[in-house]
Amino acid sequence: MKWSEICVHTTQEAIEAVSNILHEAGASGVVIEDVEDFEMMSHREDNFGEIWDETKRDEYPTQGVLVKAYLAESSDLTDTIKGIEHDIQQLTNFGLSIGTGAVTLTQVDEEDWAHSWKQFYKPVKISRHLTVVPMWEDYTPQPDEKIIELDPGMAFGTGTHPTTVLCIQAIENYLQEQDRVVDVGTGSGVLAIAAAKLGAKDVFALDLDEVAVKSATENVALNEVSEQITVRQGDLMKELSKPVELIVANILAEVILLFVKDAYTLTLPGGHFIASGIISQKKDMVVQAMQEAGFTIVETTKLEDWVAIIAKREA
Repeated sequence: MKWSEICVHTTQEAIEAVSNILHEAGASGVVIEDVEDFEMMSHREDNFGEIWDETKRDEYPTQGVLVKAYLAESSDLTDTIKGIEHDIQQLTNFGLSIGTGAVTLTQVDEEDWAHSWKQFYKPVKISRHLTVVPMWEDYTPQPDEKIIELDPGMAFGTGTHPTTVLCIQAIENYLQEQDRVVDVGTGSGVLAIAAAKLGAKDVFALDLDEVAVKSATENVALNEVSEQITVRQGDLMKELSKPVELIVANILAEVILLFVKDAYTLTLPGGHFIASGIISQKKDMVVQAMQEAGFTIVETTKLEDWVAIIAKREA
């Protein structure tokens, strides 16, 4: 079978939004090529066991990032590409910088991408107690280590993007056993799974995208936490009516601003709201919105150019 590699040259800020556009176009996953990853790994004291092929450095752009996805060749591929290009340009209306936004197309054979990349995806320790493991890898955890199994082909990345890492580390620090948790914009379901593995009583995972809902449901089943997690299609927090102890959201800053007040209303006194997916330059506007809604900012954490904000609703 012939496949088409769709490559978008964009900015770090627009990675999540561009990835979502490619998913909606039919891609089951994306590959992100960012030369800053190599620079970051060379200076990080703890690389969490990640594996990097240094020979690939010269193939990465010196400015911006490449977001790649694969679609089967079809008669309507030309229209699909035009739709992708249009949607990417529309991101500027939301205040996102897209860089060149250039979209290129390359024909590849299935064997070239469907399997060979797996050799570079290994178990990655992303917090004190949690390690993300690809489902095809044999891995023996340490006594205090918990495993999140993922099939990246099903969904939205490998669970090791800086925004996801920040969220999971915050969940580990602030979740109390038997807490009830809401994961807004669940994607692959990795945050919901992390909360369940760390002792949450009930987790409600929401996403507007039906592909994400299917993916999260499959990953929840793969990790045997279906009894704790309910996955449902829904628009932000409109499906909810009962307050919970912890709300997490790994979404664009602009989207977080849309439901900060709802998050405050649906957080129990003493509970927390963890928000990530925020580029550093937009931290202050999210902090301001949280404070205006009534939250107290407990902590902000940073990894590369991304920020997570942990807010508390005081008793």
